[in-house]
Amino acid sequence: MKFGFHISISGGFGKVVQRAEARGCETIQLFSRNPRGWRYSPLKEPQVNKFVKDRETSGIDPLFIHLPYLPNLASPKPDLLRISTFALEEELRRAKILGAGFVVAHMGARLNSSIEEAVSRIADSINTAFNGVGNNVILLLENTAGEGTEVGDSFSVMRSVLEAIDDKDRVGVCLDTAHAFEAGYNLSTKEGLNDILEEFDDTIGLNRLYLLHLNDSKTPLGSHRDRHWHIGEGYIGLEGFRNIVNHPLLMHLPGIMETPRRGDEDDVRNMTTVRELVVK
Repeated sequence: MKFGFHISISGGFGKVVQRAEARGCETIQLFSRNPRGWRYSPLKEPQVNKFVKDRETSGIDPLFIHLPYLPNLASPKPDLLRISTFALEEELRRAKILGAGFVVAHMGARLNSSIEEAVSRIADSINTAFNGVGNNVILLLENTAGEGTEVGDSFSVMRSVLEAIDDKDRVGVCLDTAHAFEAGYNLSTKEGLNDILEEFDDTIGLNRLYLLHLNDSKTPLGSHRDRHWHIGEGYIGLEGFRNIVNHPLLMHLPGIMETPRRGDEDDVRNMTTVRELVVK
């Protein structure tokens, strides 16, 4: 399994690979712009060229772009849904420019609407974005903890969205370990992990799983509270992650950590921990 982190773009893309190498990353995820706002600036060609060249030299691959926080592809509010769909289109374009093969997206919150209505809106938004941007970047839908009215805490709901997307070759799944655990999927034990992977395969298909977000959970099983924690220090635990990173059905996948960060030493510690769990 290739390991990496979500890397900050603060100061420009020219600093990303250096930060990734300092953490021992083999794969990375990043935002292509400010994740807490709607406005964005065009990508600057010199910075993009340096980033692409640095990444080629480093061998860091694959690259994942994460959709910003504000878009809500499930929103029943027409204006928010419209700008959310546009945001997805823009990230698909920016991913291609940056050399990323994937965009990771949360499906959003349904607010006061039904789950069926939300699923329809999500699929329609994705279909619109794909029709507007005809590249080969693959969209990865991320499972959620089910906090509030979040959509995507069950594999069955994710399947409903995937089935309603027209171009199925351009969509897959990112499985977040903390979110799954918080949604009630007990992957802290070997038996639980095997059961979850069997359910995932039967419901969605393991061939649609492209990425793992490796995060421990600060909250208990089924809490529906999204709280990431350091590898092995939460409720999933060291043995849970040992099973995950060595599982024959998962060990070929990239694993991106989104663990809490007060300083670089937190990332170094988490990378050391997860690498020590790999059975040689």
